[in-house]
Amino acid sequence: MRAALCPEFGPPEVVRLADVPAPVPTTGQVRVRVHAAAANFSDVLLVAGEYQVRAEPPFVPGSEFAGVVEEIVGDVPGIRVGDRVAGTGLVGAFAEQAVVGAHAVTPVPDTVEFTSAAAFGVAHRTAYHALHTVAELRGGQELVVLGAGGGVGLAAVQLGALAGARVTAVASSAAKLEAAKANGASVLIDHRSCGDLRTALKQALPAGADVVLDPVGGGLAEPALRSVRWGGQYVTIGFTAGIPRLPLNLVLLKGAQVTGFQLRDVAAHLPERFQASEARLKESFAEGTVRPHIGAVYPLAEAAAALRAVADGRAVGKVVVDVAGSN
Repeated sequence: MRAALCPEFGPPEVVRLADVPAPVPTTGQVRVRVHAAAANFSDVLLVAGEYQVRAEPPFVPGSEFAGVVEEIVGDVPGIRVGDRVAGTGLVGAFAEQAVVGAHAVTPVPDTVEFTSAAAFGVAHRTAYHALHTVAELRGGQELVVLGAGGGVGLAAVQLGALAGARVTAVASSAAKLEAAKANGASVLIDHRSCGDLRTALKQALPAGADVVLDPVGGGLAEPALRSVRWGGQYVTIGFTAGIPRLPLNLVLLKGAQVTGFQLRDVAAHLPERFQASEARLKESFAEGTVRPHIGAVYPLAEAAAALRAVADGRAVGKVVVDVAGSN
């Protein structure tokens, strides 16, 4: 089968199109004919050998996909050959076929395109659980979203606005802020041109933010933490701009909660709230209330370019690899 292969650790450009053996499922697994896959920052880190877990080269990158079930091994209730599904795994999505455990796939409604299904899972689930399962965001609250033009950031803007929060979007370009506005942001801040982010946030939120969602880190983290009102919440979910050093006196003086978020940890430690949030999100997706913003689509042969767009922070929303339509 055709796949985007990472033969060695390095920048996105090491990834190349190759013919590789099709994966073979074992008991409890399903084999999916992939139609579309999404590129994430974690894929960039895996290719570079810098992620928190490693995949040893050679491997096929890509952690989320959508397609049609072609084979099931073992007694797997609720899934049949021919079902439209979306799935996640550490690697393997940038290929014509992918194998994952049956627990890692979910049904895709007939009304949803494969590109949207592939782009939906990681970003929207991360944003939804961070906002609702962890921060318990409520209507009328002030929400600040850093990296508001990226996949998780735009999902958080959309979901926060739908929850009735007033959303302040912080992003790095006019195009990203325009997308954030289209997804419900009320206040737009370009952190590269505003001069001083701390001042810009204070002007926008004189009473402070109730919740800050941070998938970026780096130099944006401290001014964003300073914007939190007394008793507010700062949820950190990633470090695309680097791991920040935060002065703990800010946490003390503000009586703030700083919470680290990883999807698997929330599922393990808050199972009832997690499942309730999952059900609400899936219902909203099936109804069409929420949809991912897809900023770019690349053919399988250009998977390296898709990863480069994510690595450089140029992506507006999600970047998708069109596997089935590739030549």
